[in-house]
Amino acid sequence: MNAVTVQELAEQVGTERVSDWVEVTQTMIDQFAEATGDHQFIHVDPVRAAQTPFGGTIAHGFLLLSLMPMLSQRTGTPPIAGARMGVNYGGNKVRFIQPVRSGVRVRGRFKLLKRTERQPGVWEHVQEYTLEIEGAAKPALIAEWIALIYV
Repeated sequence: MNAVTVQELAEQVGTERVSDWVEVTQTMIDQFAEATGDHQFIHVDPVRAAQTPFGGTIAHGFLLLSLMPMLSQRTGTPPIAGARMGVNYGGNKVRFIQPVRSGVRVRGRFKLLKRTERQPGVWEHVQEYTLEIEGAAKPALIAEWIALIYV
């Protein structure tokens, strides 16, 4: 894939890219619980979670957010020419709309909202991240996320 300049990428504001589908497995949820210490039963106890309105275990909201880099890479977005690194800067907003049950597939939809040069060689990249659930009318989450790209 050919690299694009930050100026060329700025011309793509408003465009969307969509990743392939990825299964959210119970193993993934359990490993996230171990890494974060969040062992709430709705995530890790299938028997108890089956008795809730969710009908089974659900992924942690922060696990779903943490899928963003992997799903973004799977959209075919070309690399940025001369980029030394990219770092998370934060989110303007995040909304968890619908839970994600263990065993379902999700994909990321990314829309470039804004790209501006904050200072020479440092670009702010603002995108909307929508995590879609296969077969569901509503997404799992919608976030407006900011990254800084150092060129």
